[in-house]
Amino acid sequence: MPVIDHKELRTISSELLKAVGASDEEAEIISRHCIDANLVGHDSHGIIQIPTYIDRVERGHIVPGAEIEILKDSPTTTVVDGNWGFGYVVAEKTMSRLIEKAKTHSIAAGTIHRQSHIGRLADYPIMAANQNMIGIITADSGRSAKNVAPFGGREKRLGTNPLSIAMPSNLDGPFFLDMATSAVAAGKISLASARNESIPEGWILDKNGNSSTNPNDLKDGGVMLPLGGPEGHKGYGLSSMIEIFSGILPGLGFGHDPSGRHNDGCFLAVFNISAFREVDDFKKEVSDFAMYLKSSKTATGFSEVYYPGEIEQIKKTKNVTAGVNVEDKTWQQLKDLANHYKVLSDYNF
Repeated sequence: MPVIDHKELRTISSELLKAVGASDEEAEIISRHCIDANLVGHDSHGIIQIPTYIDRVERGHIVPGAEIEILKDSPTTTVVDGNWGFGYVVAEKTMSRLIEKAKTHSIAAGTIHRQSHIGRLADYPIMAANQNMIGIITADSGRSAKNVAPFGGREKRLGTNPLSIAMPSNLDGPFFLDMATSAVAAGKISLASARNESIPEGWILDKNGNSSTNPNDLKDGGVMLPLGGPEGHKGYGLSSMIEIFSGILPGLGFGHDPSGRHNDGCFLAVFNISAFREVDDFKKEVSDFAMYLKSSKTATGFSEVYYPGEIEQIKKTKNVTAGVNVEDKTWQQLKDLANHYKVLSDYNF
């Protein structure tokens, strides 16, 4: 796999996106989020996604330059129709809008529908944490194809339905949770397939309902499992609640419409710390709490205890200097797209 500097990857993804009609602003936002995902070690949400987005633009499933429409608005709430624009752009601007509301009214929440994939969820609540607020986001895939079975079932009924929460602190990196309510994010299975790697037991069932370690079995009629293994009813219950927050509340509905586009429905909320207690005291206590967690003696097989989000910060620090590993298959796709759209002609792929 080639190892590429993150700045080069941003340029490559930005130029390819602009080649299919993305504005300079849209291309900057999308490439920033994608390559940041690579930097923190979540390659499944990184530059590997760019060919998919370009394909969706070509098929009319993503509309570059789409108007972000405010359907309902109050001092503390907003309802957004993304009109099938780039999800990264819609979600980032909606979170910014909610942060501004929370500065005045302490709490704000909103929903989004009809937008494309928004990538790594943590980016959006971290925006709030950087403004001394708690940020929360949930997401589902609308009525586009599902991948996850309900607990005890073997048919696709749910999305991976992720959740992310971020807290302000004085730590070197953000203190946050970012998790799918399936056994794993779907992108990690795609990444394993691209790298010709097997996956752990408990992630998927094959088309016959048997556990499988072959990531390609998912596309061949298989199904993903909810988070929790033998206790999967917990992940299933959490996923169901997120489906309501992110699908039913925004007006997307549930289930699968075969003619539907990929549609990341979202619920977002922001809480201004200063409405509850002194910000500096809160941030200090969160930081002290993180150190308290880290002070635990390690279990067998572990060398260190990390606070939530710390591993991503460590990887980012490393990869900013060392560069990002890009799968050979993805690198060839990027090269082919550059040749097809006649861009990046001076770049030596």
